[in-house]
Amino acid sequence: MTSPSSRRLLLAALTVLALASCGTTPSESVPAAGPGSGSPASPPPSGAELEARAAALQTRTEHVYVTRLDGFTLARQSVGVRGDDGFGSVYTGQGGRMLELDVERGELPGPGCAGATAPAADDDGAVTCERDGDAWYTATAAGHSYARADGDLVVRVGGARTDLDRATLSDALAATHRADGAELADVLPPVGEASGQQPVERGDLPPVGDGAPLNGAGTTG
Repeated sequence: MTSPSSRRLLLAALTVLALASCGTTPSESVPAAGPGSGSPASPPPSGAELEARAAALQTRTEHVYVTRLDGFTLARQSVGVRGDDGFGSVYTGQGGRMLELDVERGELPGPGCAGATAPAADDDGAVTCERDGDAWYTATAAGHSYARADGDLVVRVGGARTDLDRATLSDALAATHRADGAELADVLPPVGEASGQQPVERGDLPPVGDGAPLNGAGTTG
């Protein structure tokens, strides 16, 4: 499971990216996905290719979910695995607002909110939760989230209270669904471009041998 501190670092990085892109055409964001959002002129890749792209991300195609929220776009940099083989992403809106989507194996809170965890926006405050239809609403002073069960998966959307009100979170959860073929093609990075899969190139490593750094002048790239 992704640690709260890792999530805070991710959200902070995405805030910088969102603010930096204000007033420009975003090159690393796509519209919030919805059913059939893929380009009709380009048929989706084969199932085998989509499975390979999901595996490169260390997840499975059936664990990839998308949502739609007016004014928000999917930040491609945020797409990644959650837990062992879950899925997560962040949607960004004007002013650096963020909606986090997480899909992981697990269970919803039990009676008396047993097992409830704090939203990613704040893991330090007291946690409260309540049942809302088939979903659970969980909140702290700074963050809140909605979650529902889908088989053995828990699908959760959340964010900071200053970014999203409760009604907006509820709408986002209602719009969240398992990605279809076209949406998988939009969301999953090509094999070799998944987060954490690319090696860092260094100019001081020799092309052959045991990989010891070269210390001669002009070898540091």
